[in-house]
Amino acid sequence: MRFTLSSWAALAIGVASLLLAAAVAVGFARSDRQRNESIARAMTGGDPTRAPAMIRRYGCVGCHTIPGIPGGDGKVGASLADLRTRVYIAGVATNTPDNLVQWIVTPQAFSPRTAMPATGISEAEARDVAAYLYAQ
Repeated sequence: MRFTLSSWAALAIGVASLLLAAAVAVGFARSDRQRNESIARAMTGGDPTRAPAMIRRYGCVGCHTIPGIPGGDGKVGASLADLRTRVYIAGVATNTPDNLVQWIVTPQAFSPRTAMPATGISEAEARDVAAYLYAQ
C-alpha cells in the first residue's frame, strides 16, 4: 500500500483530531473535579486535599471501599463511592454535611449498635473527610 501526500495529511488530521478530543475530555474531567471539590468545600467547611492521609491514619480503608484512596478496598462497611448521591448515611441519618461530619466523629450517637468505631477523629478532620467523600 502506497501512501500519498493527501493520505498522510488525512492521517495527520485524524490523529490531531483524536488528540484534541482527548485533551478536551481531560479538561472537562478536571473542571468537573474542581467544581465538585469547590461545592464540597462550601458544603462542609473542609478541605478534601487533606483527607486522604486522615482516611488512612484513622483506618477507614480497613472497612470501606473509598474511591481514589490506595488500599481503600475494605468490605466490612458500605462502599463510600458516590456518597453525595445517597439519601441516608448508614441507613440512619439524612445525608447532610453536618450529619455526615457527626457520623464520622461519633457514629454511636446515631446508632448505638453500629459496628463503626469512634476513631478519635476531630470534627475539623471529619469535615475534611466529608469534603473528600462529597467531592468524589
